[in-house]
Amino acid sequence: MMPYQGQVAVVTGGSSGIGLATVRLLLAQGAQVALCAREAARLEAVAADLSAEFGGGRVLARAASVLDPDAMAAFAGAVQARFGRCDLLVNNAGQGRVSTFADTSDADWRAEYELKLFSQIHPARAFLAMLRDSRGAIVAVNSLLAYQPEPHMVCTSSARAGVQNLLKSLSVELAPEVRVNSILLGLVNSGQWERRFAAREDQARSREDWYGALAQKKGIPLGRLGQPEEAAAAIAFLGSRAASYITGAQLEVSGGLSRHI
Repeated sequence: MMPYQGQVAVVTGGSSGIGLATVRLLLAQGAQVALCAREAARLEAVAADLSAEFGGGRVLARAASVLDPDAMAAFAGAVQARFGRCDLLVNNAGQGRVSTFADTSDADWRAEYELKLFSQIHPARAFLAMLRDSRGAIVAVNSLLAYQPEPHMVCTSSARAGVQNLLKSLSVELAPEVRVNSILLGLVNSGQWERRFAAREDQARSREDWYGALAQKKGIPLGRLGQPEEAAAAIAFLGSRAASYITGAQLEVSGGLSRHI
């Protein structure tokens, strides 16, 4: 099945984790894919691997920060010059900030809001004309924290809620030309959790046992953490023509962790 045959997708933060899993899935489903990330060396290595597997003509990689509007405009220009269109924009923002209200400084609040909001705003603004021309879609990677805040992540939870409000507004303003949806992540296996596993107190404890105990502690009904490929599958669905009558929606990828209705 090649639902993205003849289409062009753009993935920010595409050199690792969910972003890279999404890039790989979209390429496997027929898309030409442009990806960006801040770390040039890693991005180049990833792009070389992807080009070897899927063909260099289908992959475009650019080192760029989503917080730099000029860099995003240049990235969009490169996509236009290379592929001539954009059908899907995947906004994949960075990790959360662990902090309470008492220990979050004003600078931390500003940095977190800037990252979470402008990582949506700058790419959307840069690619909007192409998305309108193709009647395409935006899929944002957000967190369940937007609806189910955690006290130890007060800053990120608040910013994530703001992102969700922004996306809902965009889904109305950009309709009917562009669909805007999001996924809400629970706990997904990532470099952060790998590092915590590596630093576990009992080094004899197996990966399966450690992750299983974590899932139980967090109260995940499915009893495990999600995998980046599972989040990628949800992103690919929302960005595809199969979701052509879905906009302004959010799809939970949390293993049942949510407690709200």
